[in-house]
Amino acid sequence: MVLIRSSSYQSKKCWIEIWSIDGGRIGVSTMHKTETPHMGTAITGMIGRARQQIVQMKGYSSARSLSGDEETLVFLDANECAHEPFIGARKLARYSTQQPRELQRAFCQWLDVSSRNLTITRGADEAIDCLMRGFCEPGVDNVVICPPTFAMYAQSAMLQGVDIRQAPLTNDFGLDPVAIAAAMDEATKLVFVCSPNNPTGNVMNANDITNLCTTCDSRALVVVDETYIEYAIDAGDAASLIPELERFANLVVLRTLSKSHAAAGLRCGCLVAASDVTSLMRKVLAPYPVPQPVTSAALTILANDNQRRLSAKRAETIARRDEVMGKLAKIKDIIHVWPSDANFILIEAHDAAALCQRALKGGVVLRNQSHQSGVGQAVRISIGSEAEMVQLLAALRGEKVASKAQNRRYEIVRNTNETSIAVAIDLDRTGPISIDTGIGFYDHMLDQIAKHAGFALTLECDGDLKIDPHHSIEDCAIALGQAICGALGNKRGIGRYGFCLPMDEALVTVALDLSGRFHFDFKADFPQPMVGDLPCDMIDHVFRSLAENMRANLHIAVTGENCHHMVEACFKGFGRALRQAINQDGSEMPSTKGTL
Repeated sequence: MVLIRSSSYQSKKCWIEIWSIDGGRIGVSTMHKTETPHMGTAITGMIGRARQQIVQMKGYSSARSLSGDEETLVFLDANECAHEPFIGARKLARYSTQQPRELQRAFCQWLDVSSRNLTITRGADEAIDCLMRGFCEPGVDNVVICPPTFAMYAQSAMLQGVDIRQAPLTNDFGLDPVAIAAAMDEATKLVFVCSPNNPTGNVMNANDITNLCTTCDSRALVVVDETYIEYAIDAGDAASLIPELERFANLVVLRTLSKSHAAAGLRCGCLVAASDVTSLMRKVLAPYPVPQPVTSAALTILANDNQRRLSAKRAETIARRDEVMGKLAKIKDIIHVWPSDANFILIEAHDAAALCQRALKGGVVLRNQSHQSGVGQAVRISIGSEAEMVQLLAALRGEKVASKAQNRRYEIVRNTNETSIAVAIDLDRTGPISIDTGIGFYDHMLDQIAKHAGFALTLECDGDLKIDPHHSIEDCAIALGQAICGALGNKRGIGRYGFCLPMDEALVTVALDLSGRFHFDFKADFPQPMVGDLPCDMIDHVFRSLAENMRANLHIAVTGENCHHMVEACFKGFGRALRQAINQDGSEMPSTKGTL
């Protein structure tokens, strides 16, 4: 089985890449197509505008770039070790290729581009740096930036000894074509456009950008930084300019997993451009820029199921952003809240420094942007979790915010070969509650625990449901128990004990002691093997795993006739018992030993 991808970006040939299903490129074939004068001129012109030392130099050939099939060959060419650094490590002893094939394929599918138009980099920052080194002669050339904008464009230019020309945005933060044209001269090599713009948050008009590409033609590259574009795409407010590569050979688009894919710590992004530009970029790129752990994590992030999950998360962020914008507008000392197409908001304040200080007193760090031209006393606010936004708003209103010592929050990530689970819990808040285990009735039952215990819970599980639900059910209970235990901290002031609940004809007795010692007793005779998609023989496993990982004594006995009622009564009863046990009133240790 093969994947065939075609591309005709800025070329007189139509390229067809053939990929095997495991990610290896079988080959490339070409077909001639009619060349337009504009495309031909632009391609030649862009190479002509690059640093001739880079064009003429032979790029460094790393050991892996010269190899063939990595699965069948024995590599004794790069002075690597023949053993892995620790038990369970995979491919860490060997260098990765400069552009790992599996990751290349995943990026191509995500962005719908050919590999010949793609260069994978360490975030968008490295792509900016490579463009600067590949096209700009230090002390001779210049770049144009459009402030207020991302500071890295100017920073990279300064590091390379490249002159910086400014074409400020208009009053509504749009591009100013006249100012850009006035800033350019024969030594201009790059024009940077950030869309959505950082720090203003707005998407630039697509026609303004394509007109700029026409104006620059073969004189300069137009570099469009789409770091935040996924938020605008998901909201239906904009589209990526990557398809415009078919028309403009001087267009370069930057993308990254840092923001929209929640992987800032991974440092993985890319540059998409005409093939002559990407070939040049690979000359100035490090020989091994993508570590194996980064490749593995990025492949997981870009998997189709996870892409759908992240799209839903972005939708939540967009909704939270819009809600917070309305609340910020009502806060004293905030003059204006600008519209945003990204996962952050720019606000104007009477005193930006004072506002940032007020937030800091409440435990929240904001970014003062007043140094940027054209924004006045401005503060940039990232959109965090619902709990973080509550804390921010309370801090800006001058309301008392609980100290970290008082917060009973806990997050845990648990990964095995069978399940990957993330749990976030806050025992002092009643919401939000979001459960996704892939098992509908189990989601409903865990929701009952959180609702009746009165705490906020987010739980996500990606398990081997193709086998059966056993591992997911048990492992979610283990992770939830560990999270509850972690959130309880030293247990000072808690009720410690909890008791019982009836439900219709079913009667459940639940006795709970958060003693720090594990004991479990469960008595039930369920009349049916399943309730929805939840096997009844797993109910014992759930509560046993909870009790063991909460380090609690737990006794549950249930009787009844309706299996649904009996199971639900167990979960509700446990939730109610837990509510009493975790309730905090004071700071006394509920034990004569002085510890639990």
